Formats: sequence, structure tokens, C-alpha cells
Amino acid sequence: MKKSRVSLAAASVLALGMTTLPAFAKSTASEGIALSNSYAGNGWRQQMLKMWTLASDKAIKDHIIAKTKIVNSNNSASQQESQIEDLILQGWKAIVIDAASPTALNGVIEKACHAGVVVVVFDSLATAPCAYKVAYNYTRMGQMNVDFVAKALHGKGNVLEVRGIAGTSVDQDTHKGVIEALKKHPGLKLVGSVHGNWTQSIAQKQVAGILPSLPPVQAVVTQGGDGYGTYEAFKSAGRPIPLIIMGNRQDELALWSRLEKKKGGYHTMSVSSAPGVSSIAFWVA
Repeated sequence: MKKSRVSLAAASVLALGMTTLPAFAKSTASEGIALSNSYAGNGWRQQMLKMWTLASDKAIKDHIIAKTKIVNSNNSASQQESQIEDLILQGWKAIVIDAASPTALNGVIEKACHAGVVVVVFDSLATAPCAYKVAYNYTRMGQMNVDFVAKALHGKGNVLEVRGIAGTSVDQDTHKGVIEALKKHPGLKLVGSVHGNWTQSIAQKQVAGILPSLPPVQAVVTQGGDGYGTYEAFKSAGRPIPLIIMGNRQDELALWSRLEKKKGGYHTMSVSSAPGVSSIAFWVA
């Protein structure tokens, strides 16, 4: 059976609020770029941090910048705001942000911009106009999930949605795409929605908690990184395994491979953004 595996390309780099890019005459060899990351509790974020380190270490070795720093908040917008305040006071000339909220950090981002700091937001965005945005089209990803399910189920079936971290732009945009696409497929019924935080263990717990209240489920749409945990929840509950949209993580792809070898195979797709986007944001900064 033909596999469908999609890795979302970086859709756009937006310079909002700026008509032209400034000409940088001054060397950055003595300056530094800091990364403010809102969450480090899943494999995607760990790989994202690794890609940042690879890019920044090479830039330091090549004398393009002098230093870097990573600070992680525990999925807390207020903690991330405080950490960015500290980075401004410490004199960092550029701050790259994977944001906990589209709006909660806007005040401190504006403060950074007014202080002459270059601010780049990526992946989970903030909406402050002065920040550069490195953006994926997550709304389209949500639409792709539902369109694939509709085709596979011939337009009819019950669907469970496993969302990401509540309050982030990634979760909001992907959910928006799911809802928009469901309107085109009235035979699909959304019977439940939980937040799996893009983390297999959390997804398993949340899906297991809602399953007793659900009718038979024919498909699960996810945001990537939730597929394996979702499968384990259905398996442990003794329920038929539905079509589960997978991410591109190793455990999900290995599971898909095992299921595909069983009698009758297993038809799904995998879709995910690439964690290497952090290196793109680094070079934009």
C-alpha cells in the first residue's frame, strides 16, 4: 500500500511592520543570539533544540556570533515573559522565540524591539507586529488531516481530534483547519476533542480518559506526535484501532510499519512540521 508522508515546508518568513530589511554594516562577531523556548517536554521540541545548537555552535566556530543561550519555560507564558525580560536586561542583541501564547508575550516583545533587540518568532507564533515571523501553514495541515480521512472513509464516520498545547498558535491554527475542513464533509462527525500536548504519554492518558464516553470511532486526527499514544489508548481499552493520522516521529512510523504488515494492512498518512525550523529562525535573526 502506498504511504503518504508529508513534511511541511516553512511557508513564509514575514517581516511585518517593516518595509525594507536594514543593511547590516556592523559585524555581529561579538554579539549573541538567545532562544526562548516555551516547552521542551516532547521529542519534537528536543530535536528542535538540538538543531538550534548545531546551527549556533557552527556560527560561533565560524566567528559569525560570539555566544548563544537557551532558556525553557515550563509551558508557562508568564514564566517565558519573565525570562525574556531577563534576556533584554542581559543585553542580548537578538532573541528568538517559540511562544507559549500568540498574545501574552506581545508586551515584552514590543519592549525588546523598542530596546533595539531583533526579535524572531517561529513555529508557535506571537502576533507582535515588530517581530519577524517564520511560519508554517498549520491551518492547511488541519485541513489535510480531515481531507485524507474523508477520502479514506468515503465521507462518513466518527472522528476524534487530538490537539496540541492549549493556547498556542500551532494548536489554534491546526484546530481551525480541522473545523473548516469538517464543514466540507458533513458525513464526518467530530465526537470528541482532547489535548495531547504533542506528547505520547499525555495523548495516551487523555484519549484513554475520553474513550468510555465515545461511540465507535473510525478516525483520529492529530497534530503530529500523538499517534503512538493514541494507538496505545485504543489498544488498552480493547477497542478497534481506527485510522490514526501519524506524525513523522520514529515511534509513530515504526508503529505504522508494524500495523501495515498485518493482514489487511493499515492505511493512514503522516504529516508534521520539521524541527529544523529553529535553525532557519536562527539565521533570520
